Amino acid sequence: MALIRWQPFQEMETLRHQMDKMFDELAGYNREVTKTWSPAVELSDTNDQLILRAEVPGLEGKDLDIQVAREAVSIAGETRYENKAEERGYLRSEFRYGKFQRTIPLPAAIKNDQVKAEFKNGILTLTMPKAEEAKNKVVKINLADDKTALTSS
Repeated sequence: MALIRWQPFQEMETLRHQMDKMFDELAGYNREVTKTWSPAVELSDTNDQLILRAEVPGLEGKDLDIQVAREAVSIAGETRYENKAEERGYLRSEFRYGKFQRTIPLPAAIKNDQVKAEFKNGILTLTMPKAEEAKNKVVKINLADDKTALTSS
């Protein structure tokens, strides 16, 4: 019969390690990198134009596929691994890798042939002039005896 040395602290350390691993997995750490992700965007509206800003760090302008329709913008691209995390000695990597595609519906129709794009420091900015029918028009309503007359300014 073989004697096995009991090491209570080793068992506690093993239990602690397993608990840490479980909580890390629940919190999203140590999981495999997801295949897709979606860039964060900001959309602002002025009277004459819409301005869309998208966060796409780690990419160059040539890596982006931007398509603008009258009522939606689609941004697609891919961030690639430089090397595998294991080869670089990483214990944890929370960078986003893989393909992404995001379509943002616009609150107003735009002139998609007049969109201006700027890409600086990982931020894509699209300035999109609104189509004439989408701009706020002030309409004055005159009430006459039994007739209603509309005039536009």
